[in-house]
Amino acid sequence: MPIYEYTCKACGKNFETLVMGSDTPTCPACSSENLARMMSKCGFVSKSTGPGGQIQTTTSAGSSGCAGCTSTNCSSCSTSATIG
Repeated sequence: MPIYEYTCKACGKNFETLVMGSDTPTCPACSSENLARMMSKCGFVSKSTGPGGQIQTTTSAGSSGCAGCTSTNCSSCSTSATIG
């Protein structure tokens, strides 16, 4: 049961949804079934030791670090964090 990313051809909204079996997804904004499935980046977590022995963690998904973005899973950018 994978999560797919779609663009609605009727209203232009981009969204993610869990697709169960042979279910047909619909747009959460306008309920249209006229959708285009988008290519998704796969998620990763990379940990390394940075200057001063601090552990640096880089992720490709998670809570948004973009100003004005309300998504919790952004496929167009990555978020970097330093844990000290």
